[in-house]
Amino acid sequence: MQLLRAILTPLVAASVLVTAAPLVQAQNRGDDTLLEMQQAFRKGDRKKLEQLLPAARGHALEPWAAYWELKVRLAEAMPQEVQAFLQRYAGSYQEDRLRNDWLLLLGQRRDWAQFAEQHPSYRMSDDREVRCYALLIDQIKGKAPASAADDVRRNWYALRDADDGCTHAASEFFSYKKLSALDVWRKARLGAEANRPRAVRAAVEIVAPEALGQLKEALDAPGKYLSSRNTAGSRVRQELVLLALIKLAAGDPDNAAHQLDSKWSEYLSAEERNWAWGVIGKSAAQKLSGSAHGYFSNVTRNSHLNDDLLGWKVRAALRAGQWKTVGNTVDAMSDEARQESTWVYWKARAMLAAKPSEAERAEARQLLEGIAGTRGFYEQLALEELGQRITTPPAPAPLTAEEKAAARANPGLNRGLYAILLGLRSEGVREWNYTTNLHTPGGMADRELLAAADFACQREVWDRCINTSERTKTVTDTTQRFPTPFRNAVVERAQGIGLDPAYVYGLIRQESRFVMDARSHVGASGLMQVMPATARWTARKIGLTNFTADQINDHETNITIGTAYLKLALDDFAGSMPMAAAAYNAGPGRPRSWRNGPVLDAAIWAENVPFAETRDYVKKVLANTTNYAAMLTGQPQSLKSRLGTVGPRDATAPEVNQDLP
Repeated sequence: MQLLRAILTPLVAASVLVTAAPLVQAQNRGDDTLLEMQQAFRKGDRKKLEQLLPAARGHALEPWAAYWELKVRLAEAMPQEVQAFLQRYAGSYQEDRLRNDWLLLLGQRRDWAQFAEQHPSYRMSDDREVRCYALLIDQIKGKAPASAADDVRRNWYALRDADDGCTHAASEFFSYKKLSALDVWRKARLGAEANRPRAVRAAVEIVAPEALGQLKEALDAPGKYLSSRNTAGSRVRQELVLLALIKLAAGDPDNAAHQLDSKWSEYLSAEERNWAWGVIGKSAAQKLSGSAHGYFSNVTRNSHLNDDLLGWKVRAALRAGQWKTVGNTVDAMSDEARQESTWVYWKARAMLAAKPSEAERAEARQLLEGIAGTRGFYEQLALEELGQRITTPPAPAPLTAEEKAAARANPGLNRGLYAILLGLRSEGVREWNYTTNLHTPGGMADRELLAAADFACQREVWDRCINTSERTKTVTDTTQRFPTPFRNAVVERAQGIGLDPAYVYGLIRQESRFVMDARSHVGASGLMQVMPATARWTARKIGLTNFTADQINDHETNITIGTAYLKLALDDFAGSMPMAAAAYNAGPGRPRSWRNGPVLDAAIWAENVPFAETRDYVKKVLANTTNYAAMLTGQPQSLKSRLGTVGPRDATAPEVNQDLP
């Protein structure tokens, strides 16, 4: 309650609400009302929201209460009601959030006049559907920029599920001959690969509505569809065959490769054939099949593949040790993708792998220097390639009293923290992120971000502290980015069982951002995100008697069980930090399988982890660990020394913790 009161004071001083009721009194009686309204909103209970709204008037979080009540009935609301809300809460996240919702509704209604009137005031500008509607209106008015079609295509491709805004815009741009048939078919291919049949159907309906019946056959039973036809014939038939091959490749890349090679290759265009081989190669690479590189080698022109397929071609080439292919494939990526630290690093490594000339060596060094730093996995590896170690960056100049006061007086930051501490975490996080990232174009400046992060740190809202500080571009505050809550408990417990405390902190930071009540969608809980069954097994293993599931949210118990499980996983994988981290995230069975094959540099192994979430997790945990080690010890550190190599288990070594869940 003291923390809530500490946040309320600046809210009162800033007069962020339009009512005259005493705010502290409203808070005392209104917190329960807000929590009740959130539940009613999630259930879509319009009547209850309407009944509770008057009791929320004057509360610090009144904008949320009013938003929930109007949002559930927005489809029936009058424009005047919407406008009144936007004016009443002008400048707030809730104003822009409702404007976003309203713009989507206006777009679905094809009410272009009202949409055009509202859109210039939309500050977030991060909704792809809204962007597509706006581009379409510009096209209708004859004011579309030359890049409009590219913009529509990029946003449409980025949406995995079927939508109205970008699908409708794409349809109209296709009718204007601004998008080609290939553009539309490629969207259908992406939908088939992602197993999004509605998105596939929506795309095919634009370019070949007469083929929807055959499309269902191709997607529902791709093997049968391919076996029952002898030739492709028309362009539409070729694309349907390709969609069936894509669908088949997801589960059985070898069968898809056989179908393509033995029957369908001659009927497809070079672009369609290359795309098919790219998808087959990707599917094989995700299964860590030795065939993946061979399938990719059938691609005759890399420019026929998108960045995602090219990325998997690089991964397969890394596993196969084909450095020339790595370099050539990175070169074929888009300008945007080639600038990602992942592909910059591997391009440089590819240039250095053979016998580089002095010019090539200098170019590789320039690439590495462009990304080298402490920020992330490949940035740290680049630093080490340049002969340097990871150290703690110099601290920025201390925040002034004025900078801290400005953050404490910011209405959006206050409402965000208040909501989080009240238990409305999702709402609070969204308002906080909007305030730091989107309220003004480009987001807050670095010093403002440091002050906002400090505001969150002081109130021990560690996830906002970390995420906000991570956005700074020219300075790094290590104490904000890598905080050490519960330091005594973590260090003593880790050292007591032979774990590096930096590794524990690196994992906690990635698991929960130190949010005590964090709970994952699969039921993992607490600082170290331990599953109930895993907690019970580990408690028995370490002799923790009288353990009950509710104890997992106690931070000391969570640390005790989480560190014990991590140590057992580390022992099971012979001390390999990357594999133990993968086991912690995806369960031990998967990395036991993923280690089979050639002995690899662990960076190559990590980049080839089939699950995107686990791949990202392993890299971030190890980069976090290296930064924490530099901070905790005050000594230069090496990420490479923590990676080592990964390969099949030594069959002569005894199996440890085979029953690890």
